Amino acid sequence: MKLSRAMSAFLTAFGVWSWVIWPTFLRNIWKDPRSWDAGPTAFFTVHLALVVASLTFGTIIGVLGVRGLLASRRK
Repeated sequence: MKLSRAMSAFLTAFGVWSWVIWPTFLRNIWKDPRSWDAGPTAFFTVHLALVVASLTFGTIIGVLGVRGLLASRRK
């Protein structure tokens, strides 16, 4: 499948955005008093899973975007 240059740029931007937003979100959740009660709470665990999944998908999507941009340059 071929991606347009605009779509590749969008996917790359999405990947970068994920790596800007989600670590900040995790830092805020870490500081939240609902996250800890003699260890991590369910509140923290659920949000950690959300962050891990989002960073994983953001990375995959960003890599696809970068590969699309590189492929469009080779033409």
